Amino acid sequence: MKKLNRRDFIKLGGGSVVAGTAGFSIPNIALGASKKVVVIGGGAGGTIAAKYLRRADSSLEVTLIEKNDDYHSCFMSNEVIGGDRKIETIRHTYDGLKKHGINVVKSKATGVDVDAKKVMTESGDSFSYDRLVVSPGISIKWGTLEGYDEAASEIMPHAWKAGSQTALLRKQLESMDDGGLVILTPPGNPFRCPPGPYERVCQIAHYLKHSKPKSKILILDAKDKFSKQALFMQGWKARYDGMIEWVPGADTGGGVTSVDSGSMTVSTDFDDYKGDVINVIPPQAAGKIAQVAGLTNDSGWCPVDLGTFESTIHAGIYVIGDASIAKGMPKSAYAANSQAKVCAAAIVASLNDHDMADPSYVNTCYSLIAPDYGISVAAVYRLAEDRSEISQVAGGLTPSDASPDALEREVQYAYSWYDNIIADMFT
Repeated sequence: MKKLNRRDFIKLGGGSVVAGTAGFSIPNIALGASKKVVVIGGGAGGTIAAKYLRRADSSLEVTLIEKNDDYHSCFMSNEVIGGDRKIETIRHTYDGLKKHGINVVKSKATGVDVDAKKVMTESGDSFSYDRLVVSPGISIKWGTLEGYDEAASEIMPHAWKAGSQTALLRKQLESMDDGGLVILTPPGNPFRCPPGPYERVCQIAHYLKHSKPKSKILILDAKDKFSKQALFMQGWKARYDGMIEWVPGADTGGGVTSVDSGSMTVSTDFDDYKGDVINVIPPQAAGKIAQVAGLTNDSGWCPVDLGTFESTIHAGIYVIGDASIAKGMPKSAYAANSQAKVCAAAIVASLNDHDMADPSYVNTCYSLIAPDYGISVAAVYRLAEDRSEISQVAGGLTPSDASPDALEREVQYAYSWYDNIIADMFT
């Protein structure tokens, strides 16, 4: 595997032609009678799929169905929780997509008639399609963690869908007395944004260090290892020594088994822990519409052809982003962006009876340990010859011996990355 240096990846992932088309070119064509493509979900995958479908074939009628007026990005939301970013800065509207000729429908998709090729919505309207893209993100598996339901999440927020939950967790931290205990409970794999819980720990620790320095953070993990673990732990030692305790799954019996929002207590197989602020990140599955449409298997996620992202359960329907089983790629915003471009190319090829070029994929993920201390992981992928997985062919991590200047540059790279992916989604 080729190790990718920082300069090489910035060329690839910072808005270049290669990154913008997932590693291959999509010809701009307009052939034959107009075809209809419906996209469900206006997140990191759905917006890109809709935009690049229209960009590749201007004859397509593309409809994006999204229940929310605005999009709050989960990526960079941890900075809101830590206090270094206002929530307004992660809120974005869908107005920019309309100039691409995309029909943006504000409604909740409630069902899919696979035989009739129609999507039904909460407003009572239905939308016919020749191809359907489902990019619903995640759903919370309420009840799989004893005591944790929607009511409990208003006391022990998950904040794993950005917006009101993000603001709630921030408010709780601000209200906590100095000397309080913050408990965070990462779930087992797979889940959205594998490094996310540990970046959140950093952002909370940064706030506590400067505002409530007697406070502590306890991580009760369901896992024995996590993404970028060595780099995170190095950062915790350098910046928050003595403030953070991580308890792996082997020492908890597999993480938290139950919660009691009334007593602000979480329990493992071995002990009970009482916290002042408790961030429960529960088990997850594909977004509900994917389940309603019969696109999930027993795992709760959606099996797909890894070269096109077409469902292996229902032909003509494509699933991208967190909801898909994209073996070899993480559930991340940039992975969804890359998958959406592959998916758009596949749909255009199928509708116009063209061959599709061999796909490639990219991902990068930045984590902010402190305002001047960032770390990242970057990777380039190819489809395995037998199509069984998406294989990493190049990539790299922030070096463990990176200089303070290099770590500070990572923060600036992260902000640039954010601006680029948001611009790709909404302009």
